[in-house]
Amino acid sequence: MQSAEAAERRSEALPAKTSVWSGFGQTLVRYQSDKVNPWLAARNTIGVALPLAVGAALGRIPSSLAISTGALNVAFSDSQEPYAQRARRMCAASLLVGLAVFSGALSGRNQFTAVLVAAAWAFAAGILVALSTAAADLGAISLVTLLVYAAFPMPPEKAVYAGLLALGGGLLQAVLAVAFWPLRRYFPERRALSDLYLELSRAVASAIQATESPPASAQITQAQRALAALNRDHSIEGERYRLLLSQAERMRLSLLTLRRLRTRIGRENAGGPEVKILDLYFANASRILGAIGHSLVAGAPAREMDEFLEELEALPERLRELCESPEAAAMDIRAMRNDARIQMDAVTGQLRSAVDLATTATPAGLAAFEGREAGRPWSLRLGGTLATLRANFHLQSAAFRHAIRLAVCVAAGDGLARGLELPRSYWLPMTIAIVLKPDFTATFSRGVLRLAGTFAGLVLATGLFHVMLPGATAQVVLIALLMFLMRCFGPANYGILVTAVTALVVLLLAMSGVSPKGVIAARGLNTVAGGAIALVAYWIWPTWERTQVGEAMAQMLDAYREYLREVREGYIRSPSFQALDRARLAGRLARSNLEASIDRLSAEPGTPAATVKLLSGTLASSHRLAHAMMALEAGLSSSHPVPAREVFRRFASDVDLTLYYLASALRGSPLTREALPDLREDHHALVHTGDPLTERYSLVNVETDRITNSLNTLSEELLRWMESGKRAGA
Repeated sequence: MQSAEAAERRSEALPAKTSVWSGFGQTLVRYQSDKVNPWLAARNTIGVALPLAVGAALGRIPSSLAISTGALNVAFSDSQEPYAQRARRMCAASLLVGLAVFSGALSGRNQFTAVLVAAAWAFAAGILVALSTAAADLGAISLVTLLVYAAFPMPPEKAVYAGLLALGGGLLQAVLAVAFWPLRRYFPERRALSDLYLELSRAVASAIQATESPPASAQITQAQRALAALNRDHSIEGERYRLLLSQAERMRLSLLTLRRLRTRIGRENAGGPEVKILDLYFANASRILGAIGHSLVAGAPAREMDEFLEELEALPERLRELCESPEAAAMDIRAMRNDARIQMDAVTGQLRSAVDLATTATPAGLAAFEGREAGRPWSLRLGGTLATLRANFHLQSAAFRHAIRLAVCVAAGDGLARGLELPRSYWLPMTIAIVLKPDFTATFSRGVLRLAGTFAGLVLATGLFHVMLPGATAQVVLIALLMFLMRCFGPANYGILVTAVTALVVLLLAMSGVSPKGVIAARGLNTVAGGAIALVAYWIWPTWERTQVGEAMAQMLDAYREYLREVREGYIRSPSFQALDRARLAGRLARSNLEASIDRLSAEPGTPAATVKLLSGTLASSHRLAHAMMALEAGLSSSHPVPAREVFRRFASDVDLTLYYLASALRGSPLTREALPDLREDHHALVHTGDPLTERYSLVNVETDRITNSLNTLSEELLRWMESGKRAGA
């Protein structure tokens, strides 16, 4: 197997080294066409422009502006998720936007209160980075909304009315998102993965030759391209698809190795019982791979997958019995039989993992998964929002530090602008909110792009307004065009996004009666001042993430190691739920830090795409590892206690040792694959002890299988990443 893996790695040429300045230029001009989404942009544009058009026709511009403001904010929460998830997220965003409008309009009546509320909102917007990119975007745009409305104070009754109008605009956007979305979530990714698994199924059924190159190479490349856009998608769904790709890559090499062993055994003992077992194994593996492929493209789990898997799982045990038979030694093929049995165990574990992932990756499976998650305590939910936020309220959290930085900068900018009574003072803290983002480790590359885009949008909108002298109808048309540009092409290039959103804000303010003519100098001054404050924050704390991501990964593995120790103690002795809670929170914090670190690394000049892909795959494997450990913790409360098996102690100790070795290697200690414990053998021994009908033993058998598969995958990916780093540094 190692030789096949080595050949595969040699076939992957690493990108050439890129200079910092070359990477800087690429960041400025990078255009990701796969992120262009005209359908989403069209419905978002309708949600913003329709209230404005109605308001202009009825002479109710102020009310229509409040509605459009809500629709604009909530548009950033729109996505391609399943309808139920999308509706929940956008309704929550609507409530947040309505609250931002109300809070800004009300707090603006007092200078000190306005600055205090802005600082608190900025902190909340910053900490949302720990949840997701969509949550971070919502926090930033709602902060901008609050700052703008704080410049136009209202009495309480009018502030409530404006907030309700903004809430209505957000709900309108949510209705459009649910009503007009024509495609299914992740369908292109599912299609690419389906093609890959179906091709693997055909290759296994047609008796691939060990001398041939790994099968399904074209389908692997196609799937890698289709899933490239998910590298920064840390949702549970996105990581399932990355894991399905990772399992397919591992299985095709493992199956090639197993085919080589089948050929050798056939030469030594043609027609022997082990040859028949292996042929039957390949046939069943092909059926399972095909069922996975069909379930992915159909969007529903295939019912026969579990049946096929049950038949497959019995075959390695039959080969084990042959290995222990007296005839094996006489025929001198015991070693080859044992090697084949080990490979069969590995492939079986990978197929179990792929079946589980495929079952929950379909829309129907996702709904079932969400139902199971909802039945758990919130602290044990994999994607628990409150648990994630709670874990990040710590100075070691990258999101927490960003929240503090954003709050301080916004408060300083807002206080400075108000104290100096600058014209259009709200533009200064608004620029800070737009420019200052958590990915400051890319130094000035994206920061400069945001500042340049903000200024370009200001000049564009002011210039258009000055030249065209548009009436209300023309303003609505311009706003619609800018909205479509921002939502369709903005995700493809950050400069387009910032330019469009800035020009859009200028035109929305112009419709409220604030003419752009004569104030471009004031807005330009505030833009430069706000951008300077944000960039100084970059300069004060510059960090090249490439020097930090390895330690962030090691800290996450250390945290998972401590968490597993507490879970193990709960099964061996008695659980300490307070210690489990602390260890779980530490693991969530370490994971959030690593996610933020990988996101910043991906935006850093000179980072090879192969590095981001490997790290994203490692993160996905760690997600599955954490899920299995949390399921074990949940079992402490949901299953009846029984004596812990001795082999469970050995398994847990070897997992602990594996995590320790990997963390040490990330910190510079030498490590080879041969030095890692054989977790698959440990798990095989575990499932053959204890009564499998005992609830707790059955649960432990299932979850330790997931731990074995995810940790073996994680180990392989980490070693590849460290090896590629050595080659790149050579």
